[in-house]
Amino acid sequence: MANQLQKTVYRLVLTGGPCGGKTTGQSRLSTFFENLGWKVFRVPETATVLLSGGVKFGDLSPEEAVKFQENLLKTMIQIENTFFELGRTCQRNCLIICDRGAMDASAFISKEKWEEMLNANNWNSVELRDNRYNHIVHMVSAANGAEDFYSTEDHACRSEGMELARELDYNAAAAWVGHPYFDVIDNSTDFDKKMNRLIACVCQRIGIDTGDRLNVNSKKRKFLVKTPLPPDSEFPPFQDFDVVHNYLQSDFRKAQVRLRKRGQKGHWSYIHTVRKFHPTNGQSVEVRTQLTHRDYLNQLPQRDDAHFTIFKKRRCFIYNNQYYQLDIYRQPTHPRCRGLVLLETYSAAYDQDALLASLPKFLTIEKEVTGEPAYSMYNLSLKEDWKTSKKYYSGSDANGQAKWSMNGHTGDKINSHGDKINDYGVEKHNGLGEKVNGYNSKPIGHHKKNGQDLVANGNIINGKAHETELNNYKNHGMDLRTPKIPKKVALRT
Repeated sequence: MANQLQKTVYRLVLTGGPCGGKTTGQSRLSTFFENLGWKVFRVPETATVLLSGGVKFGDLSPEEAVKFQENLLKTMIQIENTFFELGRTCQRNCLIICDRGAMDASAFISKEKWEEMLNANNWNSVELRDNRYNHIVHMVSAANGAEDFYSTEDHACRSEGMELARELDYNAAAAWVGHPYFDVIDNSTDFDKKMNRLIACVCQRIGIDTGDRLNVNSKKRKFLVKTPLPPDSEFPPFQDFDVVHNYLQSDFRKAQVRLRKRGQKGHWSYIHTVRKFHPTNGQSVEVRTQLTHRDYLNQLPQRDDAHFTIFKKRRCFIYNNQYYQLDIYRQPTHPRCRGLVLLETYSAAYDQDALLASLPKFLTIEKEVTGEPAYSMYNLSLKEDWKTSKKYYSGSDANGQAKWSMNGHTGDKINSHGDKINDYGVEKHNGLGEKVNGYNSKPIGHHKKNGQDLVANGNIINGKAHETELNNYKNHGMDLRTPKIPKKVALRT
């Protein structure tokens, strides 16, 4: 980016079912970023290269199909590595657009065969999915929401009917569920606006301010979810991750800086995020940098002692072509976070009523909390009492200036409706009082009892962080003591 001293190499995957706009999207992205002065590389779709040589999936035996996918993936990785190396040595900011990526191969074989392939080649999903690419964008097939525009005429290797196209689209999306930066561009608008939404989405993730050049209204939406959660069987296909956040020392009036560790089965990815606030309009831009394990460990000693480490279980899934992340806060944590579950998604095309109607039906949504300071992870991790903390971020004032304290508010409520967040006193925790996470309800059989955590269907939903995480942070001298907090911790904004 222009305001960065170091150049950017951004590895983007465009995926999706047939006739979703990937080819046009590549062209539009290339033109847009080249006009910004970036170098753009376009990695060809490996499957198209191989299939154009006469290979037909229908003619392959199951064993041949698996072997074909394995060799396709090996070829794809080598081709991508060539472009990644070109990007590394390029003197300009560089966008590398991959027409599909490594995880797409998993959409065409069984889960068991995929795991066998990973083990045989010493691969793992965290490396192939999370660490290899910066961003995944799924372009929903026209067969799903824009049926009148679905066509196979212009693609020599494409012959899918409508139903098969929908199935391939769904499988392609499911293959990438769990990537930390995964966006879905659906067919809720016309095609031209769909392309604008794609460009705006990529720019937003990189941290490029597009001003009013793209007429797109897309922002993160956050919702408070009531516990207990439903059983796993009620969720669509999902990926679960262990997530650890640490805030680093910084000039908090200008930026929030944090480290994130995210992984599955002992494999991890690491991200450094700087959230900068505009000095006049109060808007914020997040700049994310992927780190190596060594870089992550080198930066950990810069942890800000004013914040607790945040442990989460993050569940990622797709519902009605919308990508969701369900964050379940885990122990050890500040009492204000215990039992807290938040659902996040990015919305570009839905108005308020349409978005609320489209939310997952199997979850009980208590309310939308987008922009409410009491549900900001930065504030939730603060060790200090919010009423006296000078670091509490309370949004922007009427002039767009960021506010960093409560300016004399009494601290009893977080909004004019009198809602309370986690109304825990020192002696009230998880069901020992009448409110859990601010709800006027008593979920029978799901309170904390005899020191046990909230339980849903026999599963701990707010369990302790796994021992590996805790041991790592104990070795770094992390303070896991429970803080002393006042009778009321919720605040008026």
